[in-house]
Amino acid sequence: MTPEAVPLGGPRFQTEPARLYREIRRDHGPVTPVVLDGDVPAWLVVGYRELHQVTGDPVLFSRDSDLWNQWDMIPDDWPLLPMIGRNQPSILYTVGERHRERAGMISDALEAVDPFELRGHAERFADELIDGLCTSGEADLIAQYAMLLPVRVLARLYGFPDEDGPGLVTALNDMIDGRERAIAGQQHLGSSMAQLLADRKAAPADDVVSRMLQDESGFTDEEIMQDLMVMMAAGHQPTADWIGNSLRLMLTDDRFAASLFGGRNSVAEAMNEVLWEDTPSQNIAGRWASRDTQLGGRRIRAGDLLILSFQGANSDPQVRTDASALTGGNYAHFSFGHGEHRCPFPAQEVAEVVARTGIEVVLDRLPDIDLAVPADTLTRRPSPWLRGLTELPVRFTPVAAL
Repeated sequence: MTPEAVPLGGPRFQTEPARLYREIRRDHGPVTPVVLDGDVPAWLVVGYRELHQVTGDPVLFSRDSDLWNQWDMIPDDWPLLPMIGRNQPSILYTVGERHRERAGMISDALEAVDPFELRGHAERFADELIDGLCTSGEADLIAQYAMLLPVRVLARLYGFPDEDGPGLVTALNDMIDGRERAIAGQQHLGSSMAQLLADRKAAPADDVVSRMLQDESGFTDEEIMQDLMVMMAAGHQPTADWIGNSLRLMLTDDRFAASLFGGRNSVAEAMNEVLWEDTPSQNIAGRWASRDTQLGGRRIRAGDLLILSFQGANSDPQVRTDASALTGGNYAHFSFGHGEHRCPFPAQEVAEVVARTGIEVVLDRLPDIDLAVPADTLTRRPSPWLRGLTELPVRFTPVAAL
């Protein structure tokens, strides 16, 4: 790795990521050498065209993590192991026809979710959460709302008892933050999924897990459990951050003020703007080069790890010539990925329904909501991977619970 490598971490990923990605692109080009925790080398792909090339060629840029040329340097307690795992039999690291079969199983299980039932669950849980805070006149919409809503809806769709929700939230957050509790969070999530799988094998029901178990493609219980963990992690935290980041935008940007007074179209516009400008999925690991190649003027060696910078590509001046203009109906962002390994479309629909319902319930129930602190004091979680607020303090006129 070259001596110009940029540490993939530090406060600037929290405080000024847009400027940081501009500087990285200016100083290092569309493919940048970076170092992960423990001085582990990788490449960060920030160019839109280059990211399109990487995600569109699953043979040259494989999802098979066994190809990594750094495994000999990775300790057993490396905090990023839950995000860059070895020998993980999940859909994330499966390639070729087997991956397409697994993606089909997941899509079929999610596509069978009734959209009216989904919105009903989201509204009911959102109303319950608002009931718990609406009489006080003030709240933190991250800890008391956004961080609790998606996982409760997903747990219900998958077949978990409602009381399991809080423990799943904590485990998921620990795992995704990639710090000292990451492996413990992964273990809690795994044991919870194994128990649910055993319960549903004994007593099938009308839920996602039962439908996955009924699939006839011959997947093992371990494979299904791993896929459920991926689905839960990918479905909860980015959706919670999508809710929080969208509410922040609507409370701080005059362009979206109409949404605070009942303009529903502004909710969809704000949500799409967030996917371009403030996407929850900032940087995703990863792809591994299956042979020596060239990308963005860099020599990539066989086994090198490439980190996909969705936010870096979204802000590439080649596609965003006027970053101050609203994106409108442009959905060509990378926030759900691209190519064979992109987020399955039914999963995107679930996330969008949960996020939009969550935002609309806030605006319906707390109509005079306002930010309780100066906008420039809001802080982000210390992660270069997923971008979300640590808190969103608001005030409003107290109202009665439903």
